[in-house]
Amino acid sequence: MAMELDIIPQGTLLNDNGHTAAVDIGAASTRTFYCVMEITDQIEQESLDVSIWGSADAENWGTQPILKLPQQFYRGETRAVLDLTFFSDVKFIRAGWDLNRWGRGTPSPMFVLGLHLSEIPAMPTRVQPAAATAV
Repeated sequence: MAMELDIIPQGTLLNDNGHTAAVDIGAASTRTFYCVMEITDQIEQESLDVSIWGSADAENWGTQPILKLPQQFYRGETRAVLDLTFFSDVKFIRAGWDLNRWGRGTPSPMFVLGLHLSEIPAMPTRVQPAAATAV
């Protein structure tokens, strides 16, 4: 059965930089996930950077994320594919986020969002080239 993960539950209020708890993905059969982040509320003059980090032991998360979603400023959906087939040592994942606020008004940023991951069939590792024919 395909894994379904609400790595950041929908409606989560973010006011400061942080990360989620580690999620065990050892039972994933394809190790490929369709990620959907939905921002439902925000204020002006702020940005959000969300990334997915991988670990073999849920202790050491490395220095670089395995997926970085595009920087966001407004409400809406962002989609991406997380393919862990090339990261065979990754047994745990977690989401991390960085918030930035500038301008006047409330000094702390505010985003309300959720990040859902659905396991999907593995991506093909090699695509066979089609034969070219002259017309």
